[in-house]
Parts: sequence; structure tokens; C-alpha cells
Amino acid sequence: MNDNAQAPDETPGPEVVELAGRLFDFARAGDAEALAAYVDAGVPVNLGNDRGDTLVMLAAYHGHAEAVRVLLARGADADRPNDRGQTPLAGAVFKGEDDVITALLDGGADPAAGTPSAIETARMFGKDELVARFGVN
Repeated sequence: MNDNAQAPDETPGPEVVELAGRLFDFARAGDAEALAAYVDAGVPVNLGNDRGDTLVMLAAYHGHAEAVRVLLARGADADRPNDRGQTPLAGAVFKGEDDVITALLDGGADPAAGTPSAIETARMFGKDELVARFGVN
């Protein structure tokens, strides 16, 4: 082995960065079909951007329940927080996205996960019906 050998460059090339950007755009736009195709082709389902927002986080925050369901069905982590500690469920509660909340809960999201949690977010905004739905007082 050559002592002067360098480790391979870990920085993604421009093509990879461009593809990731398109995937994040698909999540924001709710393009469930495109997301499914890319994940089925090998894109990591929990791919995150520079703020730690995953595809499911972006789809949830932008109100796209079908995209959330597609990603969860392919193994996306429903409770993975972003760099600020927010989960997709807390984001959906904040945005008032009832269909997304249902999709996330059906996909196993934990209302107590994250900081603030979906429970805390619901309480902050006086959404008592959601607090009750989450099974807490």
C-alpha cells in the first residue's frame, strides 16, 4: 500500500447535488410517483438536506399526505428529527395538515418524539382536538 495514498473524495459531485435538489423539490411538490421511483431505484429513503430535513419531513410540512404515505411505505423514519429537533408530525401539526397527520400516525409516528413534540406543538397552538387524538390530556 502506498503511504501517500489519499482517501477517496467524500464530497458529492455536482450531479449528485443536482439530483438531491430535484428529490427535495419532488418532496416539497408532493410528487409521490417520482419519489417512489427514485427510492425504488436505490435513493436512500431517509435522504436529508443540509438542515436535516428528510424527504418525508418536506412532504409533510408542505401538506402532501400521499407522498408521506409512499415514503413511509418504503421505510422512511416517521420520527426522524431535523437539525432543530422537529419531527414531520410536529411540522404537520404546526401547519394544520390533518391528512398528513393521519398519514404519519398511520405510519407509526410518535406524537411525543422531537423538540418540541407534536403534543407540545398542539398545546402551544391550542389544538386541543389533536392533543386528545394523541391520547394525552
